[in-house]
Amino acid sequence: MEERRRHKRTQLSAELVLRRIDGEEEELVEIAVTDVSRSGVGFFCSEPLAIGTVYECYLTLWTKEVLHTFLRIVRIEMEENDFSYGAVFVGMSETDAARIEAYQTINEREE
Repeated sequence: MEERRRHKRTQLSAELVLRRIDGEEEELVEIAVTDVSRSGVGFFCSEPLAIGTVYECYLTLWTKEVLHTFLRIVRIEMEENDFSYGAVFVGMSETDAARIEAYQTINEREE
């Protein structure tokens, strides 16, 4: 399969808490991040989420900093008992995107 991602993906042990922002759902959902880049995130979740929907999220970084951002779901695949999702960041500041990119640079040097 041809790689179409604009930015390199890095694995990151973190969790996101998502809340749908259109007012239909107020339930918080925890997910397990599989990879993250400056433009998006891949994750597993047992709850069904809707493609194209924007969710509010709090991404906890390796430094224990919490980035408040928004995600738009662009990919869904069923894998065993969980859903695998791909999402792009919506309106993430350049400063927060640079924090993710800085981690990737440091991580590559340690490998």
